[in-house]
Amino acid sequence: MSACVPARADSARTKHVHPPHSPPPGGPRRFRVAGADVSAAIAVFLIALPLSLGIALATGAPLQAGLVAAAVGGIVAGRIGGCPLQVSGPAAGLTVVTADLIQQYGWRTTCAITVFAGIAQLGLGCLRVARTALAVSPAIVHGMLAGIGVTIAVAQLHIVLGGTPQSSVPDNLIALPAQLANLHPADVAVSVLTLTLLLLWPRLPGRAGDLLGKLPAALIAVGGATAVAALTGLRLPKVDLPSWSSHALASLPEGPVLGLVAAVLTTTLVCSVQSLLGAVAVDKLVAARPALTGRVKRSDLDRELLGQGAANIVSGSLGGLPIAGVAVRSSANVAAGAVSRNSTMLHGVLVVIAALLLVPALELIPLASLAALVMSVGLKMVSLNHIRTVTRHREVLVYAVTTCGVVFLGVLEGVVLGIAVAVGVALHRLTRTRITHDDVEGVHHVHVRGQLTFLAVPRLSRVLHQVPHGADAVVELDGSFMDHAAYETLQDWQKTHTAQGGSVDITGRRPGTRISEPAEVDGCRCRPWTPWRNHQCERPSKAPAPGTDLRAAAGAPTGESPGTTTVPNASGTSGESGVPGTHGAPAATGGTGGTDQPRGHELARGINAFHRNTAPLMRRELARLAREGQQPSQLFLTCADSRVVTSMITSSGPGDLFVVRNVGNFVPLPGEESGDDSVAAAIEYAVDVLKVRSITVCGHSGCGAMQALLGADPAGARTPLQRWLRHGLPSLDRVPADAAEDGRERPRLAGRAPADAAERLCLANVVQQLEHLRAHESVARALGAGDLELQGMYFHVGEAQSYLLSEDTEGGVFELVRETNLTA
Repeated sequence: MSACVPARADSARTKHVHPPHSPPPGGPRRFRVAGADVSAAIAVFLIALPLSLGIALATGAPLQAGLVAAAVGGIVAGRIGGCPLQVSGPAAGLTVVTADLIQQYGWRTTCAITVFAGIAQLGLGCLRVARTALAVSPAIVHGMLAGIGVTIAVAQLHIVLGGTPQSSVPDNLIALPAQLANLHPADVAVSVLTLTLLLLWPRLPGRAGDLLGKLPAALIAVGGATAVAALTGLRLPKVDLPSWSSHALASLPEGPVLGLVAAVLTTTLVCSVQSLLGAVAVDKLVAARPALTGRVKRSDLDRELLGQGAANIVSGSLGGLPIAGVAVRSSANVAAGAVSRNSTMLHGVLVVIAALLLVPALELIPLASLAALVMSVGLKMVSLNHIRTVTRHREVLVYAVTTCGVVFLGVLEGVVLGIAVAVGVALHRLTRTRITHDDVEGVHHVHVRGQLTFLAVPRLSRVLHQVPHGADAVVELDGSFMDHAAYETLQDWQKTHTAQGGSVDITGRRPGTRISEPAEVDGCRCRPWTPWRNHQCERPSKAPAPGTDLRAAAGAPTGESPGTTTVPNASGTSGESGVPGTHGAPAATGGTGGTDQPRGHELARGINAFHRNTAPLMRRELARLAREGQQPSQLFLTCADSRVVTSMITSSGPGDLFVVRNVGNFVPLPGEESGDDSVAAAIEYAVDVLKVRSITVCGHSGCGAMQALLGADPAGARTPLQRWLRHGLPSLDRVPADAAEDGRERPRLAGRAPADAAERLCLANVVQQLEHLRAHESVARALGAGDLELQGMYFHVGEAQSYLLSEDTEGGVFELVRETNLTA
């Protein structure tokens, strides 16, 4: 019997004990809080404290209710919720809803409505329907927030001026002239001071500004206004926190049943949608952080609903405001480097401590200062970035109707109205189809803009029959949907027209809109952009026999990956074609595989494919550029390497970039001996004539110029290439063999060290060429006037990743460009 076989059948179930020479296992794990979570909790607490009081003031609730909601949101929602770094509490988006409830039903009933809304959220979380909330159009969500922001700002403006707000926006607007005629100078002065500190504090210059800017602007604004009011002896209304013994708790709801149900549904809807959208935004912010800050799990949206529901139940029971995820606090939590839910919970504990021990200090805060703080939050909810986004997506009507509905009718009414308009707009787009017919030099173009449904079939059939028999026709489908009726109509007409001697070419914005297989262009079935990965369309001299491997017949080894065809080159050896954008390029004159194609045949084939597929989609835009001239936004200076496709890696199109390419992306220094008139002329033309706003120098991995610099022989023959590479010698001097021999930091990639000496030189070369750019007179003049910015970029070809140079750190760090949420 082998010594490795257990002697007893049940020995596999023997209880494992620790090795005899190792210490026994420790006791239960101790609870530990990371230092990053502690600092993040303090930062969020300093923001949450004044905002919670301000939101409570704006709703008309007891000021202590804001502190209760902030504490419960941090502790309960932070512990149970599915988004570890989202901070919950009283949100500005709930201000109007809560104020209306207090106005109609009173504070105790509002607390009961909050409890029932929490129960409804628990039910939705158990049903696992959280993802359906994300189906609401962003235009409706942004419109709702904008309407709430307008309502908040108009109401708080009265307190800023020393008055009392009315119950609705129209009433506040009507009462505003009388309020302006009866100003209270002390309230106005404190409010102006608060707004000034809010605006200027994040913009303090210099190193002192960088240090002081870490303190929250909201805390500094309220604290500064409070200190000034106390030192100058201004007499004005201040925070009044009654004893906790007299704090009002929830009671049984009183009022009409339908009204209470509508109130619960409204609170549930606003709390849930805002929290779920906030969780998605937090995920994007966390993903954009450097990997070194720690891994955080993605949000569980159903669990997040459960956490929000539990928090609302507890908050309403304890006499607190409704709770939702708060964008300002969540983004501050992520930016402060929090790595777990402990930061959110600790911030709630700090709020409890402040509510119990800092009451005398809180009662020194002027109400006008809190009103100014909340008014600024409301104004920020009307985001210009959101307006530009909905304009670009043609949803301005939905946004405007939702905003006006929330302002003049209420939150629930405005959202319902926005949903109705969004559905109407979608149906209108689905049924609105423009079909035109043009005769251009004997070719009949039928252009279909919009979705092709059965409703458009009569018009489509009428226009198609206007094309004469036997004529060449091009049908351009500019839409993303086609139903079965339209498909059959178009297919039947195509067959009939082709049978009568005509030709039909059906093109679309997407490959899926093509009715039939694309017609072969000399046997090539490539579509635009498919030639990547060195794709080649080699055709055999005769049709292969049945059962023959078509790839082997085309000259490729059977095991080779699709899209990469090995073809003989001029010397008879195998080599891969590296010319993107060509549809089959024979490596030598005469072609391969028995074909006898003339030189340049692959170029003509590529142009033909462009004329058929891409030109119809670009013709109008190129015609506009031809009329208006080029107006590029930036000069893009990069290497001549064929693998660096500027339009692809920057998602730009015709007219966006003024591109200069040379070997090694060099910017020669100005001067008769060392300069280069070609590059200098391009820079001068771009800056002085085209008025570009930025210049980007882009290096890339595997650069042949950098490898040539590393292996250059100073005593070698002075060929044209070697004379050009002299412009890279300053870059070579930045990277000596011993990178730390002079103690200076070298340009590097964030998160990892350069792979080799060539990559290290590529990074240093980008930084060096930016210095050369500053030496050009036109660039220096534009930089001095503030009309131009310079930026460095590194593109890793193998990873298809781009890095942007951040010069805030010594030596320069290239940060990976990640997806970010710019509106959070």
